[in-house]
Amino acid sequence: MTITIRNLTDADRNSWKSLWQDYLTFYETKLPEEVTDHTWSRLMLSGQDPNGLCAVTKDGNTVGIVHYLFHRTTWAVGDYCYLQDLFVAAEARGTGTGRALIEAVYAAAAVVGASQVYWLTQHFNKPPVSSTTAPAPRPHS
Repeated sequence: MTITIRNLTDADRNSWKSLWQDYLTFYETKLPEEVTDHTWSRLMLSGQDPNGLCAVTKDGNTVGIVHYLFHRTTWAVGDYCYLQDLFVAAEARGTGTGRALIEAVYAAAAVVGASQVYWLTQHFNKPPVSSTTAPAPRPHS
């Protein structure tokens, strides 16, 4: 599957929202519509956290999303990058889409000189995450 990773844009709202809802369902949670709307609004603020990327097929279908943000830390000079949300549609799993989204976050972190990229996940998501895990977090000098 050929995919392109790019920043989310206003035109992606419907496809993002569909994947976002699938992500919430996967994690067995619900959020008020107000939170979803506010999250989208924040993602559309250029140069501010959180940041959002999407994975798009050559046919224009959005098959994955990732959200990340930067924050200060007491453990390094450079900020840390927290990969907060990652979701790949069922039809795109096993194609490298998740890995491509993670690598795009690592690239964004490198651009701003982040010291580390990290994420957390539920215990029941370990096998899928391990198959898409990027190289171990690494400092950027």
